Amino acid sequence: MATAEYNWLRLMASTKYDGYSDFRAGSRFIENLAIWLKQFDVNDRQTAYDFIKHRLVYISNAELYRAIEAFYPETVTPHLRRLAAQQASIQPHEVWGSSDGVAAFKRIRRRSLFIGMSDGSRIDIMRRANSGRITQEQVVPMMNIGTEKWLDLAKKIKETNAGDELFEHVYLIDDFTASGTTFIRYKGGEWKGKLQKFNDMLIGARKAVEELGKTFPIVENYALHIHHYVSTTQAHEALKERTEQANREWAGRTFGSIEVTQGTLLPASLKLAPGRDDAIIALCEKYYNHDLYLRLVEHAGEAEQTDLKMGYANCALPLILEHNTPNNSIPLLWAETTNENGHAMQPLFRRRDRHG
Repeated sequence: MATAEYNWLRLMASTKYDGYSDFRAGSRFIENLAIWLKQFDVNDRQTAYDFIKHRLVYISNAELYRAIEAFYPETVTPHLRRLAAQQASIQPHEVWGSSDGVAAFKRIRRRSLFIGMSDGSRIDIMRRANSGRITQEQVVPMMNIGTEKWLDLAKKIKETNAGDELFEHVYLIDDFTASGTTFIRYKGGEWKGKLQKFNDMLIGARKAVEELGKTFPIVENYALHIHHYVSTTQAHEALKERTEQANREWAGRTFGSIEVTQGTLLPASLKLAPGRDDAIIALCEKYYNHDLYLRLVEHAGEAEQTDLKMGYANCALPLILEHNTPNNSIPLLWAETTNENGHAMQPLFRRRDRHG
């Protein structure tokens, strides 16, 4: 039995878990697992081990790359083909066999701008995967775009074709969303989140460019597309609801329409649930340290939480991404705390915290 378990551990470590970006030589998955299990009471270690073996979901670098590579052919192309078909007055399946359809598709594609919302968007990989289809001048790695870059974008799109002077479609791309709260939320009578920051940035950039007597390279009321390579069902539903509300009520929005897509939609059953996951939920309660909440209280307060026992926004995920562990996953996996305000814990997958 011990030999079989160790063979399973070696297999999973070599094919997946050892690739976690925070592991180092001599201290990879198996070594960290042993240390992590040892901090539990003896009677709790089997529950913790069974959770890792049967419920943990790990998205590897190769799997994320597949989601990135699939973005253009599986999400962008079908949408642009439908628009091209409308312009050419044909059916979508007829686009490639029609010179008018192909011309319309290329025109719409050239008027599409792709913007990375963070370093997690891996925009460089997306660009290389679509070399020959998307040009360098259509891709921006981060959303903090200076005036000079906007002027350069305007110049390049005009040089390509005198009739294609403005972008009509803007794709905002990120790697992962678990709750949708960080991206868009309405609280205290105002819109907040990444989309609000992008919207404000665009308003300021348009003003700065026009004050120079130049044309801003994005049309008024452009079509906005929000895409995450990986999304939970909870986040997808929340984003759909909030973006529909934004379309109705956000008077200061710069976009005219908004669409939410994802490469991989994680099932609702991924979330830990009472009745099915009682044993591990009990460990989340027993080994919780309130320091996690106190350190992230401003961030957690946006999700109207009073603790982080089940992770940010109570997402209760058993999820690890190759480059980091989401704070929406249960803290049992990533908590690094002392014995103040609760149990001292060492993480199995150390999290790079961007919020505190």
